[in-house]
Amino acid sequence: MAEDNEEQRLRRIAERRADAKLGFRSHLLVYVVVSAGLAAINLMTSSDYYWFLWPMLGWGVGLVAHGLSVYAYVGDHRERMIEEELTRLRRPKP
Repeated sequence: MAEDNEEQRLRRIAERRADAKLGFRSHLLVYVVVSAGLAAINLMTSSDYYWFLWPMLGWGVGLVAHGLSVYAYVGDHRERMIEEELTRLRRPKP
């Protein structure tokens, strides 16, 4: 019974991580397509000022933050800390 609960917990974590990675990949793809479109519009209409770089920069900052939240595994660190605290709390008191 405990093994089933642990397996279900691990599956939920794995699903959440997979969803986060797929979400980031979708975000990255949209960023590339929209940025290419903006660059094309800019270069076809006025090639003397590259205004498309500003939205790319602003959106890029958000994209980097999204990538760090997905791939830096801050959640893993939190999970490890929780497990350590639970282990410590479950130890018999002297």
